[in-house]
Amino acid sequence: MAKQRTGKKAVRDEEKRRKLPSKRDSLGDFAAEEDGEANEALDVDDDQSPSDISSDGDPFTDDFLGGGGEEGREDSDSESDQSDLEAKSRAIDEARARAADEAEEELKLNIKEESDEFKLPTKEELEEEARQPPNLPNIQRRISEIVRVLSNFKTLRQEGTSRRDYLEQLKADLCSYYGYNEFLVGALMEIFPAVELIELLETFEKNRPETLRTNTLKTRRRDLAAVLLNRGVNLDAIGKWSKVGLVVYDSQVPIGATPEIMSGHYMRQGASSFLPVMALAPQEKERIVDMAAAPGGKTTYIAALMKNTGIIYANEFKEKRLKSLTANIHRMGVTNTIVCNYDGKELPKILGRNSIDRVLLDAPCSGTGIIWNEPSVKTSKAIEDIRNCAFLQKQLILAAIDLVDANSKSGGYIVYSTCSMMVEENEAVIDYALKNRDVQVVPCGLDFGRPGFIRFREHRFHLSLEKTRRFYPHVNNMDGFFVAKLKKKSNTKLVMPDSLKASEEAEKNIVEDEVQNTQNIPDENTQNVPENGMKEQDEASKRKSQKHKEIFQSNGFNSKHKNSKFRKKIMRKQSAGSTNGRPSNVKQKPQLIVGTTKKKRKFPSIEEISRAREEKRKALKKQKV
Repeated sequence: MAKQRTGKKAVRDEEKRRKLPSKRDSLGDFAAEEDGEANEALDVDDDQSPSDISSDGDPFTDDFLGGGGEEGREDSDSESDQSDLEAKSRAIDEARARAADEAEEELKLNIKEESDEFKLPTKEELEEEARQPPNLPNIQRRISEIVRVLSNFKTLRQEGTSRRDYLEQLKADLCSYYGYNEFLVGALMEIFPAVELIELLETFEKNRPETLRTNTLKTRRRDLAAVLLNRGVNLDAIGKWSKVGLVVYDSQVPIGATPEIMSGHYMRQGASSFLPVMALAPQEKERIVDMAAAPGGKTTYIAALMKNTGIIYANEFKEKRLKSLTANIHRMGVTNTIVCNYDGKELPKILGRNSIDRVLLDAPCSGTGIIWNEPSVKTSKAIEDIRNCAFLQKQLILAAIDLVDANSKSGGYIVYSTCSMMVEENEAVIDYALKNRDVQVVPCGLDFGRPGFIRFREHRFHLSLEKTRRFYPHVNNMDGFFVAKLKKKSNTKLVMPDSLKASEEAEKNIVEDEVQNTQNIPDENTQNVPENGMKEQDEASKRKSQKHKEIFQSNGFNSKHKNSKFRKKIMRKQSAGSTNGRPSNVKQKPQLIVGTTKKKRKFPSIEEISRAREEKRKALKKQKV
């Protein structure tokens, strides 16, 4: 038995010897020392006799002791391996942190170099770029760089380059990138700063949200929303500012072909079209005119607010649009509306002056606020189109003011709106109305939107134009829109144009000069006057008359007219303007111009004065002889 145990022990020792070289390689000198001690222990075990082993009383003692030494070595090995892993991990973390710091510094350096070294392209580079296909990424990068430079022009501008150069290059790049003509981009650049202009142009490239207006004549918004939700329409209230609007995010059914729209429970209408009617605030049992009514969204909204009471005159100048207007009126259940087809400028003659409580004028315009819906506006509009629209709008707003009765108990208001962002079609038209009619601008009743301009470039408008409201796609997420509300103060007072005032002052000066000249004519019984003195008087009178002629011609009047005829002509125009379109049984006092309120005695004409002077000269010469 002892020999068998000794043989087994020898086998285990041999296996240990085979394992030790690998440990020596990994643990170095410390492992070599342990190996020497292990060999010595094996030699001692070999020298021992079976009697010594059996004398211990436990044949497995050596195995236990040998196993305990191996576990100690394994613990030391694991500790050394763990320390190596921690060191390697720290080294890797330090390398990663160092690389991240270097990358961040390099990025900052590159950004700084790009920002400091951005230069506008030269003429040769632009010519080379024009010969090649458009490089949109390059143009977009240049636009962003120019906008960044303009935002901090003092520190980032290129030396020797003016702001005008940057703006000209920005205009050319915007025309190329977004497809606008130079006029429209230049007009928008005058209204918006560069950063906001980019936001506006980007917004025009996207569609506006689909909005619905609930017809309160047939249903309520809550009931309509519940029905549409059951049909798979994802919608929500348009906002706190409207009680009838819904915004549609997506729909599983065509929103324009549901049974609800066919039965007139709602109408597809832009959010911006709610605003003029909300500003008008129609009351029940009033007489209201919608001067440009097609396709009927605003007219039917007015009828819903009036609860089908009173009278609405829905006028549309274009005969082709009368079909859609009439169809929507019938579909929405409106019964208090009269559809007519007249020129808006002639409505005061047809309906009568001072006969309407409120007028809504959604004037024809250039459409620069709905470019997303009509992309042709980008290239089709020019300065002539804006001027033509402004001319028509000024005529229409004067007709709208003449329709309204200033003495109306509940009305006397005019709302003017356009889907344009041009100042010539908005603030300039309202300022023209303030100068030519007795009206004032009042708050629109809308809590959002930007105030209108009171100064724009060289123009200075009335301070009350701050009460008007402008709405932008990139700010309010709706069409570009302008809304102004006017209150008529009186029916008879007409503000006189400046040119007419200047002509009246010139006429008054001529009359005064004539009086002075007639007083200076010598009588036959007066004392002799030297001939040189008469010549000086003639030259002085000629200079004064020439001065008055220039004043008349500068104001568009012909100075060759006789004073009496000129005065009568102005009086006829003034009286015709104040009584045109009024009922014949109403007596109107003619409005006389300044300087003609009192009857003056008739003075001799200039020809008579010169003839009398010539006769006096001849008489004086005969006396001298």
